[in-house]
Amino acid sequence: MGPGRGGAVLLTIGAFARAAGLSPKALRLYDELGLLPPAAVGGESGYRYYDPAQLERARLIAWLRRLGMPLERIRRVCDLPADAAAGEIAGYWEQVRAETEARGRLATFLVDYLTGRGSSVDEDTTALGIRYAARSESGLVRTSNQDTAYAGPRLLAVADGAAGAGERASAAAVDALKPLQTLAVPAGELLGALADAVGAADRAVGEVAAAAPDGEAGTTLTALLWSGAGLALAHIGDSRAYRVRGGELSRITHDHTYVQSLVDEGRLTPEEAASHPQRALLVQALTGTGTARPDLSLHRAEAGDRYLLCSDGLSAVVAEEPLRAVLCGPGGPQELLEGLLALAYGAGAPDNVACVVAEVVALDAVAGPGR
Repeated sequence: MGPGRGGAVLLTIGAFARAAGLSPKALRLYDELGLLPPAAVGGESGYRYYDPAQLERARLIAWLRRLGMPLERIRRVCDLPADAAAGEIAGYWEQVRAETEARGRLATFLVDYLTGRGSSVDEDTTALGIRYAARSESGLVRTSNQDTAYAGPRLLAVADGAAGAGERASAAAVDALKPLQTLAVPAGELLGALADAVGAADRAVGEVAAAAPDGEAGTTLTALLWSGAGLALAHIGDSRAYRVRGGELSRITHDHTYVQSLVDEGRLTPEEAASHPQRALLVQALTGTGTARPDLSLHRAEAGDRYLLCSDGLSAVVAEEPLRAVLCGPGGPQELLEGLLALAYGAGAPDNVACVVAEVVALDAVAGPGR
């Protein structure tokens, strides 16, 4: 026991460590970081003493460390009200789960490739390319457009900016990816090249934030990079990527939102999530802080596939069946894009809308922007 403070008996660092399930070394670190300073420090001895009332915060820190949460994020959680802290923890765990799933898919691919059970992503008997169209519009309600859409022979990307500098943030993120169009990236290095480019995009957003009056900027980012029949996908935020194959529509991205985490945990149904007041609350985005962890995955394209990348200005107001009907309809990417935008406007277009449509074709067909 140590000296009292206001009548309370303080605990020595050793006794407090045992009660909290932390080591004295960890407590000293948390003191240095300002995360858990002691209640008193001996003037001559320098011994640290803790108030028993600090045990709840200390135990929360210990539990969050067991989850693997970084110390800076733990500081944020500990300073929040209970409900907000719970939401932050749920968002963090959704991020961990998504990252684990993405690493698992990559590990499976690598194991199959190295053991001969799978083929290299650039091994294909048919050379493939894409026809594409892209557009970003402000919609019927917003007076500015913070969405960016881009399509080229090797790169498709959509970004949805946030905060006051959102328009510049989304444009900067997509611009950071455009050098991939001219880089000679082997199919086997697609994912690494795209991951590096997303890192550059995050730094570009950081530069936008530094120049913003409030020092903040952010954006979602969903991008596909092509080589032969292989494509790499990078995704962070709540913009989406869909694929149509054989008449079936599949979403190949997972929303990084608080509401999606509630759906994943079984606490909300997808129908309830669609009208939840916090459905747009992101738990991941590019913010220029270097903490972004996008989902990364490899896919294999087939002739006849159609891909849609879009911001939530489309996906939040149009259900998947109407999207599928348009994407399975006649016409080239430009006609399909017009049909998708018509759906958004028919639903009131309350937000900016960004869409990219691509169709996979054999290279004996003309690849490029196409109707």
